[in-house]
Amino acid sequence: MTDGDRAGIRRFPLPWTAVRGWLLWVACLGLAACAEDSAPPQAADDAAIEAQRSGAAIYQRYCFSCHAAGVAGAPRTGDAEAWSSRMAKGRDALLRSTIDGMVGMPAMGLCFDCSEQELVDAIGHMSGTALAPMPSP
Repeated sequence: MTDGDRAGIRRFPLPWTAVRGWLLWVACLGLAACAEDSAPPQAADDAAIEAQRSGAAIYQRYCFSCHAAGVAGAPRTGDAEAWSSRMAKGRDALLRSTIDGMVGMPAMGLCFDCSEQELVDAIGHMSGTALAPMPSP
């Protein structure tokens, strides 16, 4: 290619790194515009809030990984035989075991912001037996 041939070639006026940075910035803005609103919903009633922290929700978030498969001796969800001896101890003993942790289960099942009632609801969900609610303070 001679100097005369190069005269017809246009050079891009910006360095490639500037173009790459600009394209990345545009792509991020595009993705941010497509993202769902991450702000918490404005709940009109307490039932919607409580449904988010039901026993089933706690189970799905914290308990599922061990109790669905029976990892490290954890009683499997819905296995009446495995839960019967535990249920015979009563709600308070089950709750204490959950709070303190036991064998391979960590304290509070790693749900450190769960209330006692939420833990009781999760136990009830896993065992398939509704437990008496915690007394009001």
